[in-house]
Amino acid sequence: MSQPGMPVSGDDPAGLQSQYRPVSTSGSPYTNGPVQNALMSSQLSMSQGYNSQLPGFYPHLIPTKTSLNPVSGQSNYGGSQTISPLSNYQGAGQTPNRPPMASNTETPSLHSGPVSRMQPPATQNPAATPMPSGSFLPGVNLPSPPLNWQYNYTSTGSQTNRCPHVSSQPTVSGNTNLTANHQYISSGDPSLQNSYIKSGSAPPLVNPPLPTTFQPGAPLGPPPTGGPPPVRALTPEKSSYSAVSQPSFNSAIKQEGGTSNANNGSMVVHNSCDEIEGGGFLATPQLTNKNPKMGRSVGYSYPSLSPGYQNTTPTSTPGMPPSSLNYPSGPQAFTQTPLGANHLTASMSGLSLHPEGLRVINLLQERNVLPSTPLQPPVPNLHEDIQRLNCNPELFRCTLTNIPQTQALLNKAKLPLGLLLHPFKDLVQLPVVTSSTIVRCRSCRTYINPFVSFLDQRRWKCNLCYRVNDVPEDFMYNPLTRVYGDPLRRPEIQNSTIEFMAPSEYMLRPPQPPVYLFVFDVSHNAVETGYLKSVCQSLLDNLDLLPGNTRTKIGFITFDSTVHFYSLQEGLSQPQMLVVSDIEDVFIPMPENLLVNLNESKELVRDLLKTLPQMFNKTLETHSALGSALQAAFKLMSPTGGRMSVFQTQLPTLGMGALKPREEPNQRSSAKEIHLTPSTDFYKKLALDCSGQQVAVDLFLLSGQYSDLASLGCISRYSAGSVYYYPSYHHQHNPVQVQKLQKELQRYLTRKIGFEAVMRIRCTKGLSIHTFHGNFFVRSTDLLSLPNVNPDAGYAVQMSVEESLTDTQLVSFQSALLYTSSKGERRIRVHTLCLPVVSTLNEVFLGADIQAISGLLANMAVDRSVTASLSDARDALVNAVIDSLSAYHSSVLSNQQPGLMVPFSLRLFPLFVLALLKQKSFQTGTNARLDERIFAMCQVKNQPLVYLMLSTHPSLYRVDNLSDEGALNINDRTIPQPPILQLSVEKLSRDGAFLMDAGFVMMLWVGKNCGQNFLSQVLGVQNYASIPQTMTDIPELDTPESARTIAFISWLREQRPFFAILYVIREESPMKAAFLQNMVEDRTESALSYYEFLLHIQQQVNK
Repeated sequence: MSQPGMPVSGDDPAGLQSQYRPVSTSGSPYTNGPVQNALMSSQLSMSQGYNSQLPGFYPHLIPTKTSLNPVSGQSNYGGSQTISPLSNYQGAGQTPNRPPMASNTETPSLHSGPVSRMQPPATQNPAATPMPSGSFLPGVNLPSPPLNWQYNYTSTGSQTNRCPHVSSQPTVSGNTNLTANHQYISSGDPSLQNSYIKSGSAPPLVNPPLPTTFQPGAPLGPPPTGGPPPVRALTPEKSSYSAVSQPSFNSAIKQEGGTSNANNGSMVVHNSCDEIEGGGFLATPQLTNKNPKMGRSVGYSYPSLSPGYQNTTPTSTPGMPPSSLNYPSGPQAFTQTPLGANHLTASMSGLSLHPEGLRVINLLQERNVLPSTPLQPPVPNLHEDIQRLNCNPELFRCTLTNIPQTQALLNKAKLPLGLLLHPFKDLVQLPVVTSSTIVRCRSCRTYINPFVSFLDQRRWKCNLCYRVNDVPEDFMYNPLTRVYGDPLRRPEIQNSTIEFMAPSEYMLRPPQPPVYLFVFDVSHNAVETGYLKSVCQSLLDNLDLLPGNTRTKIGFITFDSTVHFYSLQEGLSQPQMLVVSDIEDVFIPMPENLLVNLNESKELVRDLLKTLPQMFNKTLETHSALGSALQAAFKLMSPTGGRMSVFQTQLPTLGMGALKPREEPNQRSSAKEIHLTPSTDFYKKLALDCSGQQVAVDLFLLSGQYSDLASLGCISRYSAGSVYYYPSYHHQHNPVQVQKLQKELQRYLTRKIGFEAVMRIRCTKGLSIHTFHGNFFVRSTDLLSLPNVNPDAGYAVQMSVEESLTDTQLVSFQSALLYTSSKGERRIRVHTLCLPVVSTLNEVFLGADIQAISGLLANMAVDRSVTASLSDARDALVNAVIDSLSAYHSSVLSNQQPGLMVPFSLRLFPLFVLALLKQKSFQTGTNARLDERIFAMCQVKNQPLVYLMLSTHPSLYRVDNLSDEGALNINDRTIPQPPILQLSVEKLSRDGAFLMDAGFVMMLWVGKNCGQNFLSQVLGVQNYASIPQTMTDIPELDTPESARTIAFISWLREQRPFFAILYVIREESPMKAAFLQNMVEDRTESALSYYEFLLHIQQQVNK
């Protein structure tokens, strides 16, 4: 008997014939995406680290998400998606009389509910809907405007992280050949690799079922005989969601207990996300059926994966350097009994608060608070043995490293609680577990981790829901010591970041092949830019480096006013072009020959890439039918899924998705009436269709004219893709953009990629996640659908304290990313973070991570800009500082003193918020293009925190006097480490040279009286007047000064996955204005100086 919504295969492997083509289910447009509620808990792919020897491989700048027009149901579509009206971050009780920061004369009421990322529909005038201004208020739930994109959940309770206890866990088994030997692979440096195979004469277990009970003392036995036990479907007795017209998904994402009910294309979406991932805290306890009915067995009819994982090493792809922070990754030698949560009470009792964090400073007197070295995240106040196992903050970071015991305490602190993640980051070393048993909590489906408690060797207590679970028999064997009965030393207990090879029960179909489709604009405007030559050459250079295997497929589409396909069938002497001129109803000619196996048709692909740049040289076609080309590409990729790379150079003018110019240049500097919302929902709807079929769309926009990125960006935002923007790209007039495109394409084409991924974030009972930020589609209340996942994308979530945490001293957060690697392996990457719980306001302020707070506030401000207005977002940012410092003054500061008194932990808060106000996303009074502002907002929503902070508050160095003192030595290279300077012209001198690193751009400002030594030995010019106006590179000279300068700049570039353009600026250079615009502490025409901003904050705090 087949489960509803799953391919009917029964015992016949022929049921898998629909592997990569649509299943003919009546009315079901989606046939290959993960099941609507596919388990998030599935396995993640192993990180294939990039070595950093070649600088210049660069990441995707991914746009933000917003919500989709509702079908009638429960799913939130959007970059930041508010899951339920839980208490949002309370910016605080702002005083209605507080004057706004900007020149606005009116400030609307200053409270709001959860910020929703969605823009109003086109038929509604956003200006007519008064949106609250001011702070991001947490506990206030005001009625939201009746916008038709908001989803109302019919939940009977708040979405608390509580899991129902299910008395019987489904038993899953299969006969895949995934090695059942207990092998723990540390991928990375070969010297760190280990293959631990259980010793003894007993045959290895082949996918043993996850036992529901374990008999203490029972010996390990041979594999069970007979067929695999059937999977029990967890069917809730009652669902608080009614049937919603939704696409049905059947994909490789099968998780224990996953149930998908398809009925003529409709999807019954249960409120229980357990059905997606086998667990997750539920909004309402509802799994009351303790004896689920038998479903068909899963996992026995799929092709087996190669067992040779013990020698797996990550694909070495250049571009990303090793992590700069020294956190453990890989099996750790543990010389004492590992500490679980049950050992922490005594461990923490002897800890004292760091006095430095609570030292009170007067910002008006201590102006030089910026450290001269890169700012490090605060270290949680945990016992050293716990902290040693904690997750690297580059991967998983919380805004507060001391978690408030109650929501009331959090509200009192006026600080946002949230997480910032970089889950698929390239890692130099990653422990990979190949085992048939993945140990998870039977209630909330948390993966076993270093912070669980072992009651004894046979039982462990979950650190998220506190359920006591049995230790599986084969988990008792420790492959590191080859000793039986020592589960505390297993790699899963010794590493907070770990990857599992997923067995076949995590799949509904065989893992999809890597599929790459390139869609090129070939209109007259596109040909004029000359981009096609650069892109085709990059593809030719990197064709053999595309992540994949023998199943890799590739295809090409070009378009102007018509859509052109290219047949690359094996046996043809040259590629065949097929033109479809009916752009209103695009069809796919010869679909079997348009996406071809790369290995079999590589020569035809090379021929096409060599001829494409010349094919349209004489075209006079000026129109662009982008929407039709995207629909054609979607139809072509639907059977398999994959990655679509779209190159566009102008506003789409024909067919579906045609757009009209909306930018008004004379209003660029205003904070009012700018078009930040899409003008059509075409691209959003198409992106959701793509997401359902496991297709992600990456958009490369190369345009000198307005192209309405606010509308076009939706195609990437909702499909988990990325946006790249190259303003004024031209192969002759703007060579530096050509270099940037080539470098970033090389990174883009060769970096690792995960297909058909889902991610879920879990947290300790009592905490609740309510809003997500990033590029994805929220498939259920907490399951993020990522058709593609890349190592350069970051995510953020907002949280609240739903229930008092008085009964625990620690809380934990766990992210689990299940995806298919480019080699066709299903993997699960798991990160676990542990933090202490505190009961006083003093301790909450002590644990504030000001960079993480600023990053989360930036994400929330982008949402406010779109749902309300830019001026509202700016006011809310300012009020966030005022409210938190007011709370500190009124509740913590004992003796009131003149000045602006702040705790040491918050000393940089006003500076970072001022930097955000001057960042391109939120600045006013400048002539920035609308597309550039939208692109900056896309970066805020999708960049990992470290890159976001660098572009918000650049680093300034003096480089005309570099020395080897304090230098780093990396791979026999000496890297100077000059101190970081404040961003003020006070720090500049005309006899020096200063490098500003603003993330995507570097500017080398050379003073008029700069020493002759630097000019000749580094810049290679005779005198100051000889410096070219458009110098964008530093020559490699055979001098120590040149070597130091180039080594330093190259080292900075290597630390990011995108290419930073370097401009050499003279005092009269046109780039000087951009350089001074980044001097955050100085006054500009439309923005206060740092000191004036502090005076404003002081005035408001002392009211």
